[in-house]
Amino acid sequence: MCAMMEMQKMGNKEKVSMPQNFMAFRNSYLFVYSLMMAGDWLQGPYVYALYQHYGYSTGDIGKLFIAGFGSSMIFGTVVGSMADKYGRKNAALTYVVTYIASCITKHWSDYGVLMLGRFFGGIATSLLFTAFESWLVAEHFKRGYEAEWLDKTFAKAIFLGNGLVSIVSGLLANYMVTDMSLGPVAPFDAAAVFLAIGGVVIMFSWTENKGDNSDNTSVQQGMKQAYEAIKNDKKVFYLGAMQSLFEASMYSFVFLWTPALGPNGEDIPHGMIFATMMVACMVGSSVASRIMSRSDMKVERYMQLVFLASAASLAVPVLVGNMGMSEGERGGSMSFGGKIQMLAFLVFEAMVGIFWPSMMKMRSQYVPEEVRSTVMNFFRIPLNLFVCLILYNVALFPLSAMFAMCSIFLVCAAFLQKKLETLSNVQSHKYVPMEQTFP
Repeated sequence: MCAMMEMQKMGNKEKVSMPQNFMAFRNSYLFVYSLMMAGDWLQGPYVYALYQHYGYSTGDIGKLFIAGFGSSMIFGTVVGSMADKYGRKNAALTYVVTYIASCITKHWSDYGVLMLGRFFGGIATSLLFTAFESWLVAEHFKRGYEAEWLDKTFAKAIFLGNGLVSIVSGLLANYMVTDMSLGPVAPFDAAAVFLAIGGVVIMFSWTENKGDNSDNTSVQQGMKQAYEAIKNDKKVFYLGAMQSLFEASMYSFVFLWTPALGPNGEDIPHGMIFATMMVACMVGSSVASRIMSRSDMKVERYMQLVFLASAASLAVPVLVGNMGMSEGERGGSMSFGGKIQMLAFLVFEAMVGIFWPSMMKMRSQYVPEEVRSTVMNFFRIPLNLFVCLILYNVALFPLSAMFAMCSIFLVCAAFLQKKLETLSNVQSHKYVPMEQTFP
């Protein structure tokens, strides 16, 4: 009872400290973001399974994944710059159209059509993780809202979009495929419906915003400015490198977790496992919300521990593989080694839940507004390159080697985070106000 009263007091405190117009703005954005993430998460549990259903080998499936990440790498920066130039609302609507097109292609088993779908999906992914955040940050400050309120929006967006929505999406996908026997393409049709609903809401409720210098800057000039911002500001460079390393590991994990838990053809419940992982992600986002609200906890400091914990969790499959604990049988239940890996994967997903809002907070602090979408998509170039290299060689190396590479990436990210903290501390103490230099 006391806990419930305390939670109610906290909720009332939030309502008092934040005006109703901001609450309406935030809730409207969270509704749209949740729909967009539902469109993405519904596809997650059955992308690999659908390609298996169509009879493609691990190597063929790896090439399809490469096509998606390669598309994001090649065209992502261009669409990011176009978002800054022509508007983030237009970019969000482009995301809706391209992702629905990607979902439609899943009805064909033809390899070329599936490849086209991955092409559209790669473009959509670049827009999902740049256009919406860029629109939110610009609109937030354009309306004159307090900077610390943005942190709460980030945390709630991850709690809902990467937590609650992903859990419901995983369960819904599993229900449609397993209980309703609609086949592995059904979740993609459901995703298209959610995307279409979100697109209508964006069309009629969002205002447009662009980069600060968009009227006087061409797409090519915007890309050059973004490059200069990364080149000349070490904080932006470190931030981008950390994001690339972490997300390269995360997206590789999306591909690797299915064969890791069922290496011998074990019958694993994809949707239920996916939903369980998303519960862990939601727990992580809740932890991040509490940490970010504390003035004594700097994001640049605690993220070092997040990266190291992520590295340790993805090193578990390496140990399991070397100890020979992954022996199972086709059609059987998950092996003992698979269960150990599952626990490690839950830890990793919890770290993902902390990573997203924390990285959003750092990007809002360090990335220039005028080229925000472009810079964020520049970050995704090495990310997609890393993932393409891993997936291209997935049939040549054991899974343990792939996980070892991801773990190394995350240790490097922890090192760069330490350098960012050091640089941030040096610059924050470089100029001391006059009144603070005398007693």
